Amino acid sequence: MTGPDYSYETEALMQGAHLVAGVDEVGRGPLAGPVTAAAVVLDATRIPEGLNDSKKLTERRRLALYDAIAASAEFSIAHASVEEIDQLNILRASHLAMERAVAGLPRRPCIALIDGNMIPRGLTIPARAIIKGDALSVSISAASIMAKICRDYVMRDLAQHYPGYGWETNAGYPSKSHKEALQNLGVTPHHRRSFKPVHNILYQDK
Repeated sequence: MTGPDYSYETEALMQGAHLVAGVDEVGRGPLAGPVTAAAVVLDATRIPEGLNDSKKLTERRRLALYDAIAASAEFSIAHASVEEIDQLNILRASHLAMERAVAGLPRRPCIALIDGNMIPRGLTIPARAIIKGDALSVSISAASIMAKICRDYVMRDLAQHYPGYGWETNAGYPSKSHKEALQNLGVTPHHRRSFKPVHNILYQDK
């Protein structure tokens, strides 16, 4: 099984793009915390070794790659809040985070390579959606790593203020221990009220 490569980027560059950004998000599935997106423009001459879908890497490897990407590439990380997730829905909120990440890049890219099968409607640059892009394009892999490390850090920080939910290890995903803590400790301001397990606890007595 081969990992991601630079072929999608090369194709875009050959079609006249000067700057190609990879974009990915993390945190659609959790019951708590923001959804986080990253946009990364790699330097073709300094692509870190071992880039891959962040889910296929150990935390130690992700951290090492995070540092390597930060030292060699242009990147931007952005979030959509729990309030925005509940107001808009998780898909639209994740697209909003992607739009913000692209807008936050130091230079405006010519094209964005987006992980998934949909292009965020608020993007102001051309874009291409690539299904399983984080396993195919090194730029999207890099974005998946940056987003994952950043969101895990946010959840570890929130865990300090709201102990007992296990966010430092489950990152807000609906693990057994997290769901039990929801039942026993209740809903925090950082829980997504539009998500069924949280909604059910809020309204079970009504």
